[in-house]
Amino acid sequence: MLNLSGARPPHPRSFTKSTRRAAAAALTVPLLLLSAACGSDDGKSAAGAAVVKVEGKAGAQPKITVPKGAKPSDTAVTKTLVQGKGATVKKGDLVRLDFAAQTMKGQNLGSSWTPQPGAKPGAPRAQVVTEVTDQMTQQLPPKVLSAAAGQKVGSRFEVEGTAKALIGEGLNPQSGIKPGDGLVWVVDVVGAQKVDKKAKAEGKQASPESGMPEVTAADEKAAQITVPKGEKAPKGLEQQVLIKGKGPEVKAGDGLIAQYTGVKWEDGKKFDSSWDHGGATAFQIGTGQVVQGWDKALVGKHVGDRVEIVIPPKLAYGTSPQHQLAKNTLVFSVDIVGTV
Repeated sequence: MLNLSGARPPHPRSFTKSTRRAAAAALTVPLLLLSAACGSDDGKSAAGAAVVKVEGKAGAQPKITVPKGAKPSDTAVTKTLVQGKGATVKKGDLVRLDFAAQTMKGQNLGSSWTPQPGAKPGAPRAQVVTEVTDQMTQQLPPKVLSAAAGQKVGSRFEVEGTAKALIGEGLNPQSGIKPGDGLVWVVDVVGAQKVDKKAKAEGKQASPESGMPEVTAADEKAAQITVPKGEKAPKGLEQQVLIKGKGPEVKAGDGLIAQYTGVKWEDGKKFDSSWDHGGATAFQIGTGQVVQGWDKALVGKHVGDRVEIVIPPKLAYGTSPQHQLAKNTLVFSVDIVGTV
């Protein structure tokens, strides 16, 4: 993976400041093209674009061809290649995206069509699931992500320009990419969903099963999770549906919209909550983008469920010895409030 960002980009909605998002491991396919310092101008029209040829239908891996000698625009240029028929994406919506990116000289910069290492044949691909903002994310430069606003679901659009135009001052000098080098991104809008940041699971909550922590969820606040005194942490994955929802079943590959709170079994201290970051957040489930415990526990649940999960280190961060939560058993309360 080529890292074009000068800083190690955080994953959105982390457990802690250094691991930005609940149980999330970074995608292996996209480039880390992000800078904490860079913002986004409004996308320009296609008038300043180089003559880039993109072959392939929306939903299929694109082939990008750039003529020799093509000069990149010094501003971000957006061009709609295929007009979708779905809802129009607005800033603040949650989206599920496919992308392919390269330099104008033909260097591959990553693609969501590239299979994850160890992925089984026929398994859902890892896609970008995020909120449309003009801020940093781990997977797309701000000016590429913000260009999704105004596109329709089912659309394919292209964003091109110099590395300076798309990434800004955060360009990693060790990446080998120069500020004046041209970059091309082709993005498919697979899905979009408006989000109620205050959404939560509704209904009567079941009592915790024997040995499970107690969860008390107040309105618009991180859940209180009380680990039973004197109980040893379980060695395997434990889970319980505390509130049963009536929504559709969650499938591997879905973009999951959730409220969550996480604490450490060892001391009961909270290490993160979606409520600490403005409310409901989204991530893709069942594709290795979150820790194994989340993938194993949440696929097959239903929208509207509140799920308590106890995850041993081997299914959380135990395989990353340097991680600050590597030795901890993690306890979560997760409200599944939608999919995208």
